[in-house]
Amino acid sequence: MALLTLLEPVRFQEDIKKSRFLALAAPVDSAEQALQFFQENSVADATHNCWAYKIGAQYRFNDDGEPGGTAGRPILQAIEGQDCDRVAVLVIRWFGGVKLGTGGLVRAYGGVAAQCLRLADKRELVPMMRMRCRCAFGELALIQSRFETFAVQVQDEQFDSQGVVWTLALPQDKSADFQQAFINMTRGQGECVPLQPVQ
Repeated sequence: MALLTLLEPVRFQEDIKKSRFLALAAPVDSAEQALQFFQENSVADATHNCWAYKIGAQYRFNDDGEPGGTAGRPILQAIEGQDCDRVAVLVIRWFGGVKLGTGGLVRAYGGVAAQCLRLADKRELVPMMRMRCRCAFGELALIQSRFETFAVQVQDEQFDSQGVVWTLALPQDKSADFQQAFINMTRGQGECVPLQPVQ
């Protein structure tokens, strides 16, 4: 099952029984980024700023004073229900005087979060592998000409007296083929070793 992330931040607003709910969702790469997103977008004079994020196996949620399990968890379930990852969702509520009850809160928070994510433009998350590769100057152009074929991203490039050392990121499912091609292009003289999957 392919996981999806958002291409850009998105917002959705809905009034439910006189309470106004504003959902904001954004792509994030770390817990720090998610928490920064919540901090920057929370509204101090709103009744509640409830949120959740999911980044791989990491997740957190916050009910911000709503009854336990009625806000943050439904937002997280909306993220998981849409097969999203590396996503942060903040739902801001302005209380309108009518109590929704616990079931109503779960439906409201989960519903606006899910609708917000449905509106977002998404892209598939491709599992990536990081590799360190070394080759001589004479093979540099040949190897670079194959980067596009294997969807290689250059993360770091260092030159020394022997040639170049790259830190590369590429889709995991292409890494073994790239490694073999690299060995062939350098006639076994180059070095190309996997470092670790990119989180």
